[in-house]
Amino acid sequence: MIYLDSHATTPVDPKVLAAMLPFFTEHFGNASSRNHPFGWTAAKAVETARAQVAALIGARFRDVVFTSGATESNNLAIKGVAARAPAGRRHVVTVVTEHRAVLDPCRALERGRFRVTYLGVTPDGLIDLDQLHAAVTDETLLVSVMAANNETGVLQPLAEISRIAKAHGACVHCDAVQAAAVMALDVQDLGLDLVSLSAHKMYGPKGVGALYVAKRNPPIAIEPLFDGGGHERGYRSGTLNVAGIVGFGAAARICLESRPSEAERLKTLRDRLWRGLLRVDGVHANGSMQHRLPQNLNVRFDDVAGETLLASLANSVAVSSGAACATVSAEPSHVLRALGLSDDQARASLRFGFHRFNTDQEVDSVVSMVADSVNRLRRRAPSA
Repeated sequence: MIYLDSHATTPVDPKVLAAMLPFFTEHFGNASSRNHPFGWTAAKAVETARAQVAALIGARFRDVVFTSGATESNNLAIKGVAARAPAGRRHVVTVVTEHRAVLDPCRALERGRFRVTYLGVTPDGLIDLDQLHAAVTDETLLVSVMAANNETGVLQPLAEISRIAKAHGACVHCDAVQAAAVMALDVQDLGLDLVSLSAHKMYGPKGVGALYVAKRNPPIAIEPLFDGGGHERGYRSGTLNVAGIVGFGAAARICLESRPSEAERLKTLRDRLWRGLLRVDGVHANGSMQHRLPQNLNVRFDDVAGETLLASLANSVAVSSGAACATVSAEPSHVLRALGLSDDQARASLRFGFHRFNTDQEVDSVVSMVADSVNRLRRRAPSA
């Protein structure tokens, strides 16, 4: 079985697992226990991991808040800032191709006192900066745009987005879950105020994430989602997942050390797959190939039902037709529809996501299996 669904999750790196294991049995203390060495050891490990995660995005360690994952981080950023919004700031701007963990909190705000503008995208998946400029006003509280799309891998121009938002005094939130492991992301240079991260998208464990909260003057005011103990400087109460946080830190450190070379290696694998698939008639890339994550390829095939193609590959290649959180729905991808694809085209699309343990041989095998499946399904299709 070849795994190419790394936008859904990545395998835990053995080095990450090795770093975590002692904190399940030997160093099992609560990081909030301040009266004995078990707690001191746990607290020190958490702060080391905090610094490692911060280094990945060019942040100060004290500006990183640990959460249960990116969904919580996105909710904390969007709902938390909205709950403390001044009277004249009741407007949020986001993009129709955002992850549901951003879109759904924005819709929750609309049920309250907020107005939300959902920007469209070009057929390449990029936002129109002129439309963003027209949308942001002095009433805008927050602009939320992801660094890289979780389905198409399309990269958005974060520095330009930030400049437009800041010109009107708005905060900038970025879901950087898919991008942080493979591309340089400096929150200071990009002018980002809030950044969501997830460990399991960068070879760390599931169930742990982080939110970067920039300290500025005046500081960003965030209402916590829940109370009880005042952990994480009051932003996120609850006993810390020490082993998971240690794993997150180790994963971030490894990604930072290997990022330039790994990004190039992943791009080489991705391009190898794309060249191989181009030998199949009627194959098209979804989204910009120029502004795209190196590990991503999202393609569609003419005259092939995506569900049938997935079923034909299910026992040999792990790929998906879209975001893992949306697979319970029969609806076509909202991301691909936003690019202008029809329902049938969106359903005929596959998302490939590479990881650091994939090989050239696996890519060649996938090309062969996908080509065979597409050609076989087309032969079986009834003629018009």
